[in-house]
Amino acid sequence: MFAHSRRWLYLTLCIIVIIAACTTLPGKNTQQAKQQTTKTQQHNAIIFVADGLRPDWVNSSDTPALNEVREKGVTFLNSHSLFPTFTTANASAIATGHFLGDTGDFSNTIKVNTPVKSAKNSLVPYLENNAVLREVNKQFGANFLNEQSLLSAARAANFSTAAIGKSGPVLIQDVTLKNGEATLIFDDYTGKPEGVTLTPEITELLNKNSLPIITPERGDNKQAGDSKTPGTKVANTVQQQYFADVTTKAILPLFKQRQKPFILVYWSRDPDGTQHSHGDSLNKLVPGINGETTKAARQNADKNLEQIITALKDLGLAETTNIFVTADHGFSTISKESKTSYAATLTFADVPKGFLPPSFVAIDLAKDLKLSLFDPDKNNTAINPPKGQFSRNSILAKDPKQPEIIVAANGGSDLIYLPNKANQKDLAIKVVNSLLKQDYVSGTFVNNDLGKIPGTLSLEAIALKGSARTPQPSILVNFRSFDTGCGTPTACGAEISDTFLQQGQGMHGSFSRADTYNMMGAIGPDFKKGYKDLAPVSNADVPRTIAKALNINLRPLGKLTGRVLNEALIGQPDTIQSKSFVLESQPASNGLKTVLKYQTVGKTRYFDVAGFPGRTLGL
Repeated sequence: MFAHSRRWLYLTLCIIVIIAACTTLPGKNTQQAKQQTTKTQQHNAIIFVADGLRPDWVNSSDTPALNEVREKGVTFLNSHSLFPTFTTANASAIATGHFLGDTGDFSNTIKVNTPVKSAKNSLVPYLENNAVLREVNKQFGANFLNEQSLLSAARAANFSTAAIGKSGPVLIQDVTLKNGEATLIFDDYTGKPEGVTLTPEITELLNKNSLPIITPERGDNKQAGDSKTPGTKVANTVQQQYFADVTTKAILPLFKQRQKPFILVYWSRDPDGTQHSHGDSLNKLVPGINGETTKAARQNADKNLEQIITALKDLGLAETTNIFVTADHGFSTISKESKTSYAATLTFADVPKGFLPPSFVAIDLAKDLKLSLFDPDKNNTAINPPKGQFSRNSILAKDPKQPEIIVAANGGSDLIYLPNKANQKDLAIKVVNSLLKQDYVSGTFVNNDLGKIPGTLSLEAIALKGSARTPQPSILVNFRSFDTGCGTPTACGAEISDTFLQQGQGMHGSFSRADTYNMMGAIGPDFKKGYKDLAPVSNADVPRTIAKALNINLRPLGKLTGRVLNEALIGQPDTIQSKSFVLESQPASNGLKTVLKYQTVGKTRYFDVAGFPGRTLGL
C-alpha cells in the first residue's frame, strides 16, 4: 500500500515539474513554436524580369534594390540567356524550364503553319502580341510551347498566380490561359479586347485603390524616331508605375487575403524598351545604349523592384517570399555598316547612305540566288529594292505561293526557312555559301536534317533541335558583333542588326557575350545569403529552381531542360562541377568556320558565345 502511494506521489511530482517547466519558459517555447511554424509554412516566389538588363550596369548608386538582391542573396556570376537572345524565346524558357528546341519559340518572329489573321495574315508573325499568341496556340494543339509552365503547375498545386508587365512574355508565362479566373494577367492589353478578362474580385480592388482598369500607354517612351529624328529621351515610367501599383496595392494584398502561397512574375519592359528606342546616339556607336536615357530606364526597373520589396515587408510577406531576378538577355548598340552587302549600295528613303537597310539579308540572298522578293506581312506584295523598297520579313521565290526561302528578320540574328523539301538540301548549301561572302555574318547553324555544310554547326549543337511543335528553322544566321571600346566589352558591345531601328539605338539577339550575359540574382528564405555562384546558370534553370524550392511538380515532356540550381539553395553543397568546351565546324572554302564556346553541368549546356573568330565579341 505504501509502495503504491509512493508511486502515485512520484508520478504527481513529475507532472508538476513538467507543467512548471512549460509555464516558466514561455519565451523559449514561443520561439520554438515560431521556428516550427516557419519551417512548415509554405513559401512564395516572385520572378522579377528586368528585360534587357546587363549585369555590368547594376550598382549601389543607380540600381540599389537590384544590387541588394545580389549582395545579400545569391549573385550568379556566370549567367546566360538562351540563344537566339530574344525576349519571347527566353520567356518560354523562364515559363517552362526548357530550351528552345522543345518550346519552339525560336525568336520573337517565327514561321508558323498557316497565316495568322491578327498578324495581317502573315506566315511569320511577331509574337509579342496577345491575339497572335492565341492564334498560334490554336495551330499547335492549344499550347504552341508544348510544355507545362511553372504558373500552370503552381495553379494545379493550389497556388495563387499572376503575371504582370510587358505584353507577349507575360501571357507566355501561362500561355494556355483563356480567362483571368486562374492567373491574373496585366499587360499592355489589359482593359482592351486583346487583354485577358479581369475578375470582379480584382476589378473591385482596382476601383478601391483608384487604379484604372485600362493599362496606360507608353507615350513618348514609344517614339523610336527615324534616321533624321532622335528617338525617346524618357523611360517607360508611367506605364510601369501602373504595373507596380497594381502589383503592390491590389494583387499582393489579395494574395495575402487568400492565405495561400503564390507565384508572381513581374516583367519590366525597361530597360529593354527604352534601350531599343532611345535618342541619345542617333547614327553614332558611342555612347550607344550607354547614355542618360537608358540609365533612367535601369533606374525605373529598380524603382519597381524596390516598391515590390517594400510592399512585401508592409504586408508581412517578406520572410516567406523568394525573389528571383533575371534578365531575358543582354543588350548591344546597333551597327548598320557593311563593305560587302549589295543592299548597302542601294538608296532608301529612311536609310543613311551606305548603311544596311532593314531586310538586308533577304535583299542580298535574292540578288545572289536570282529570286524575287515578296512581303509576307502585306499579302505577299512584290518588293523591288533598287526602287527603294524593303520589308520587315521576306519571301524569296519566283511565285510567292510557292516560297523557296522565308526570312524571319529578328535583330541580332535571323531565321531562314526552306519550305520546299524537294530542293532544300541543295538550296541550303547555296544559301550558306552566299551568307559566307558577307562581312556582317558571324557564324551559321543548319538544321541537322539538311546534312553537314562546311563552315556551319548544327542546330542540335545549340539545343534548337528537340520536341518543338512549331516549324524548325532551316538555317540560323548570327551577325557580327564587336567592342566599342569603353573598357567593359559586355557592357559596350555593338552588333549588326536586321531591324527598322537606327545605328546607335539598341538591339539584342546575337551570339555575342554582350547579349548572352544577363543579370541574375536571388534572395529569400530558400536561398543562401551572400553567396557568389560561379557555376554556369541560365534562364531555363529559373522555373525548375523555383519549383524545387516550393515543392511544385513541374512535368517535362521534352528532354532539353534546365537544371535545379541546388548550389544556391539553403542546405545544399556550395560547389558544383562544371566543364568548358569549344566546338568548331569544318572550315568553309574561304576558311571561315563557326566556333562555339559552351559549358556544362551534367547534361545541361550553357552557351557562352559563337561565331567566326574575330567577328563575335567574346569569342
